[in-house]
Amino acid sequence: MKFSKLFILFIVIIAGSKLSAQEKLSNVKAIYPVLGKNDTVRVLATNDNGYMVPWFPLREVVIIGVRTFKSVADQAAFNRLRYNVLKVMPYALYAKKRYEQLERDLAVTIDKKLQRKSVKQCDEEIKKMFNTEIKELTITQGQILTKLINREVGRTTYDIVKETKGGFAAFSYQLIARVVGHNLKNTYSVTEDRDIESIIVNSGYYQ
Repeated sequence: MKFSKLFILFIVIIAGSKLSAQEKLSNVKAIYPVLGKNDTVRVLATNDNGYMVPWFPLREVVIIGVRTFKSVADQAAFNRLRYNVLKVMPYALYAKKRYEQLERDLAVTIDKKLQRKSVKQCDEEIKKMFNTEIKELTITQGQILTKLINREVGRTTYDIVKETKGGFAAFSYQLIARVVGHNLKNTYSVTEDRDIESIIVNSGYYQ
């Protein structure tokens, strides 16, 4: 007997045994727990070998401790970091949304002309946002933004530019960024950037 036929036979035997077990279980009279006078709430139940075990789902409860600081200076530094993270977080989320839209647009067409048009449109929208808002960011805020883009998109800002505009454009943008104190190759680490991660988790963006 060929292995494929033997494998199919094996699957059929297993399925048959499971079905037989289910039929036997269905024929067993369910035993429900004895209700008390205060048991008035309807809940879900699971048949465990004839015994109906009541249960109900619970919402996730996140317990967050109150942070303490060694000094007033440390608390002030954390407050500045929190301000900067919340300042640039909307831009990182916008970049994620726009980049995901660009990927969807590029995936549904093989026409190079339409692909270039989609990339150009995305580039223009990013430039518009940069000229109106992002250019006012401080160097620290810009550094945080590049990290958050890596966190949200899964790629560095440098990689995104390289994939959409080409290696030369990415290299040129990186040179300009370095002049003003930025680095498009910044990556995000949950461990190293634990303070930023804590701020994001408690920010309410993902509720």
